[in-house]
Amino acid sequence: MTKTAQIGSRAFVLRGSLIVLKRRCGKATCHCAEGEPHQTPALSYSVASATKILTLRQKDVREVEAALARYASRRAELEREALAGITALRQRIEREKASERRSRR
Repeated sequence: MTKTAQIGSRAFVLRGSLIVLKRRCGKATCHCAEGEPHQTPALSYSVASATKILTLRQKDVREVEAALARYASRRAELEREALAGITALRQRIEREKASERRSRR
């Protein structure tokens, strides 16, 4: 199985933003010379502080939207877990400090 086939057969997550690239092709006889520019869906993402753009086929857009939503959901879940961890740590430290103060008396 190729990497593409493996990715296509399972739900994956993506980080980034779905954007639309608009451009004129430069052909004098094309509709974009006077009218609306060509539009191409793309995924914008960053790697090592550099923005990258991956152009998409129209048929890929729904899958990319779902993968972006999965990333947002998992990130929100991780944030909730991290905040719960901070709360638990804070409570444990406060209990231990109170216990230490009681034992010094």
